Amino acid sequence: MKQVGTHLVVDAWEAPEDLLNDPEGIRRALIDAISVGEGTLIDLCVHQFSPHGVTATATLAESHIAIHTWPEHGYFAADLFFCGCGKPKEAMKLLQTALQAKQVRMREIVRGFENMPDIQERIEESVYQMVS
Repeated sequence: MKQVGTHLVVDAWEAPEDLLNDPEGIRRALIDAISVGEGTLIDLCVHQFSPHGVTATATLAESHIAIHTWPEHGYFAADLFFCGCGKPKEAMKLLQTALQAKQVRMREIVRGFENMPDIQERIEESVYQMVS
């Protein structure tokens, strides 16, 4: 497989409610995480929900970081996908520290592709099987 990126899928618990409900604090944490992860910010969108919760997405030249918070549960979910030479694990460490999560489960998915002719053959085979 030719690896083109690393995708982290993260669940984090036991974070203070006030930090998880602070859109400006989350904005700063994402900007710092992007810097530590050696990413290149293209766009950042942060949305505050009512009565609580924040969703933030950072579009990066290397792909993206997304975070969704449930302050009432002390929980956040994050998704970090970096292609190239970025450091998503370093970015995630910063988010964990900034949001003071005491427990984190991080799943790492290697993203990439195999030999392209093999993929094309499988696609054609799948289409053929569906049509028959």
